Amino acid sequence: MNEKTGSYKNLVVWQQAMDLAVAVYATTKTWPKEELYGLTGQVRRAATSVPSNIAEGYGREIRGSYLQFLRIAQGSLKELETQLLIAERTGIASESTTDSLLVSAESVGKLLRLLIRKLSSD
Repeated sequence: MNEKTGSYKNLVVWQQAMDLAVAVYATTKTWPKEELYGLTGQVRRAATSVPSNIAEGYGREIRGSYLQFLRIAQGSLKELETQLLIAERTGIASESTTDSLLVSAESVGKLLRLLIRKLSSD
């Protein structure tokens, strides 16, 4: 998309989103097995959707499509945040666990918003 970045893998937002997805997988390994096809699966899908949509949009090489996929990534991030809060409220995850993931999600969200603003104004 942008000659300066060279690849979506060089984008800090993609790198942080990947780190968040890996952290979500590590965290959910300790969740109850009966949640594997419930909340655990949903959380993992939402977490992997964020970097996946950043990469897919980048690969489209059309600014409008890229922005659309970045917005989808934002939606997945909000979905992930909500699911983490549900996990906390239901006692599946501790507050300290969700706090750490939510801080990471907030950082990714800020970077996504900045990238969307930049691409929208260029």
